[in-house]
Amino acid sequence: MADAAVVTIDRHIIEQERKYPEATGRLSNILVDLALAAKLIHREVAMAGLVDILGSAGTVNVQGETVQKLDQFAQDVIYNAMDHGGNLCCMVSEEEEDVIPIPEQFPVGDYVLLVDPLDGSSNIDVNISIGTIFSIQHKVSAGVRGSVADCLQPGIRQVAAGYVLYGSSTMMVYTSGAGVYGFTLDPSIGEFLLSHPNIRIPDPPQRYYSVNEAYYQRWSRGQQEMVKCLKGLGETDLPPFRSRYIGSLVADFHRTLMKGGIFMYPRDTASPEGKLRLLYEASPLAKVCVEAGGRASDGEQNILEIVPSGLHQRTPLYLGSSEFVDMAEEFLRKAPALPS
Repeated sequence: MADAAVVTIDRHIIEQERKYPEATGRLSNILVDLALAAKLIHREVAMAGLVDILGSAGTVNVQGETVQKLDQFAQDVIYNAMDHGGNLCCMVSEEEEDVIPIPEQFPVGDYVLLVDPLDGSSNIDVNISIGTIFSIQHKVSAGVRGSVADCLQPGIRQVAAGYVLYGSSTMMVYTSGAGVYGFTLDPSIGEFLLSHPNIRIPDPPQRYYSVNEAYYQRWSRGQQEMVKCLKGLGETDLPPFRSRYIGSLVADFHRTLMKGGIFMYPRDTASPEGKLRLLYEASPLAKVCVEAGGRASDGEQNILEIVPSGLHQRTPLYLGSSEFVDMAEEFLRKAPALPS
């Protein structure tokens, strides 16, 4: 019997595009360019302990966080991969305060890219999994080169979203609204190969919960009761869950996607509006989660329905198996107030 066909990410993207006769190919080009950028970032991440790329770059980004050298490298790689192809009208990055324009000498397209170039950068120096998160939207403004209005769209309008996980292996996971697909990088040939076709959150899910319990005292009483319930200490007869928390958003979400359960980053007294960024962290992961059969919420409403008011707007985030996200919302409705 012949071996099954090896499907590269480029081939998969082309085959998906053929399902839509009206497609221009520009979305496919963006995804292919992102895959190339991911390979380059993977190479530097894999060598980070051997070259002078670890540690701080000596600057602070718009979030008030110290920019790591690898952060800046990832930002530059993605920008240089995307700025000249004529596919984008503008970009947004965690590392930049304002919309990033396409240089005047290059043509523009009808899409917007919103990206966290290297999420989990505080873990770089200790060799913990990190990732890239991306969201792609259609241009909606009348201007040629894009504007803030093109970026401030609810997540439900995303045409594609995904992430790259740089871990024991490097994986790129994406959806364009017709399933969730995972590709593992084979470094021997330099190609992302289809390894996880049609990813679905398991049903029934495994009983995992992921949250930073160091902030327990800062949470609302509803959030505290939710975690007590998951531990088997609440007033329900729910069997205890197992706790799994890495502290790297992409890695924690990837495990939740593959195993089931719930990832939580609740609001607290130090971050009453939430901590994670809506446009380029919460919304793209929410789209992946929903397309895989799960749910995504800020604790009160569907993350994908929130109309953003700022490029770096923050939000609480609950992702994972639908029944567990439903449960979290119920606990939070009963006692939503934060401690004074």
